[in-house]
Amino acid sequence: MLKLVVVGGKLRGKEFILKEGENTIGRGQDSDHQIAVEGVSKKHLRITVNGETAFAEDLGSANGTLVNSKIIKKATLKDGDKIVLPNLILQVVYVLEKKVIIKKRVQKNGEDDDSYDDLNQTEPIPESLIAKPIWIFKHKIMPIIYGFNETYEWSALVGMLLFIFIALNISVTILPVLRDSKKLLIKEIALRGKQYAAEVDHLNSAHLRNKNLDHIRTDFLEGEDAEGVQSYKLYDLNGVVYRPLSSLNTVVRDTFSVEAQKFYKTESNQDLEVIQDLGNNQIGIARAIKAHDEKLGREVVVAIITIIFSPSSLAREASNNSKAYFESLITSAILAIFFFGIVYYMTIRPLDEIRAQIEAVLRGRQKELTSSVMFKEIHPLRSTINSILTRIKELQNVGGDEVQNLEEDGPYLRTLKEFMEGSQGPVMILNSEKIIQNLNPECEDLVGIRENSSAGQSILDTARDQGFAATVIDLCDRSANNEGCNQKENYEIGGKDIGINVSALIGKDKFAKGFYITFVKQS
Repeated sequence: MLKLVVVGGKLRGKEFILKEGENTIGRGQDSDHQIAVEGVSKKHLRITVNGETAFAEDLGSANGTLVNSKIIKKATLKDGDKIVLPNLILQVVYVLEKKVIIKKRVQKNGEDDDSYDDLNQTEPIPESLIAKPIWIFKHKIMPIIYGFNETYEWSALVGMLLFIFIALNISVTILPVLRDSKKLLIKEIALRGKQYAAEVDHLNSAHLRNKNLDHIRTDFLEGEDAEGVQSYKLYDLNGVVYRPLSSLNTVVRDTFSVEAQKFYKTESNQDLEVIQDLGNNQIGIARAIKAHDEKLGREVVVAIITIIFSPSSLAREASNNSKAYFESLITSAILAIFFFGIVYYMTIRPLDEIRAQIEAVLRGRQKELTSSVMFKEIHPLRSTINSILTRIKELQNVGGDEVQNLEEDGPYLRTLKEFMEGSQGPVMILNSEKIIQNLNPECEDLVGIRENSSAGQSILDTARDQGFAATVIDLCDRSANNEGCNQKENYEIGGKDIGINVSALIGKDKFAKGFYITFVKQS
């Protein structure tokens, strides 16, 4: 079985199992193996697997495909080859598949069957009212989140969920307060509008009854004294306008006035006042003006007054509400970033601790995995890994020989540094894990990496040119696999053709302890 393992870049550690036949790789959702990384084309690469061999073909990608630091259109792949795509490096790994025959013991009466629970097995619904919501959350809601986690990185998914939580939390806590504040302001403005309408009624009902239209007074609704009055209409039940004079004898056309005219034609509505939020910071107020009709012997509607308010206080309130909402959102987002950092690093620290301790156990520095942090959910994983490591030691000790402890890199790296101090050209030193240890000034100027800011970091994380980093790593692996023999390859750096020479320093335990890298300008 062949698989691709990401050994460098954004998805480091992720694996893609290659099926027999064609496997398309790209950023598009229709790819067999989707790699959502910037720079990768929607259909970037096709790998055809035939048994233990594989054939790679670039599908006309924008940024190209490198196999072992060489740009290819088509190439045959073998175990250990490195494929370089934008922002990540994939290594071809051949996995020897073993067939394991499991004999199941016949179960006797009263004897329990020892078996592992399936990860996706659903527990029965509990009867407890307290436990039921937990069961629903775990088995109904979380599978949806797990589905998203298959597409998005865990850290990105947590960030998105945290942002959604903030937005919902603010919407259900702050927005109701802001809405209540606006309602109070609208109520106050409506009272002012009702006073205006009542004043029009008081001053003009008699004139309207006697048709003395020249004596109608609405001047207080105009000019600077009428703060917030955007427009008004005084008209009869047929919609013929009496005031303002600029619209005299026209018929009302605006929506609010037309609706008020229809409303007050119904006799049961004539004693009611209409207050309506028209949106865009406008409030409409309507009132039917009534006067005594001597012929009918009762009050009748002689006119309708509609006033549209748009006071500056309402606009300021809307602006202040929007400002308060976004200020709360920004403040909450800043706090959320801080707490996200705490949650993120508290979560990955036990994983980093496990990874480091596995290396220490394999190198013979400690006997088993331990923990300095309280994380009970990870205890079963630690116990399983300890069992695996114990089994590995037992398998390595078949025949009675003790497992040879791996040597430290330190003494070998110090020796390489002494060699560097006597060198005349650019030199770089990496440890056994391709972590930068030392660069001399000539190398810093050539590759653009400074020792004081990059020491202790992977060359993949510090090199601006990922192709250069991939070339160096490939040469390191080739030298380590060839008993430290010098490996050389040309690469263009800063517009110059440079020969990169890598020699691995092999320890007594037959593992590479460091890499001595020199750069020579080609004529």
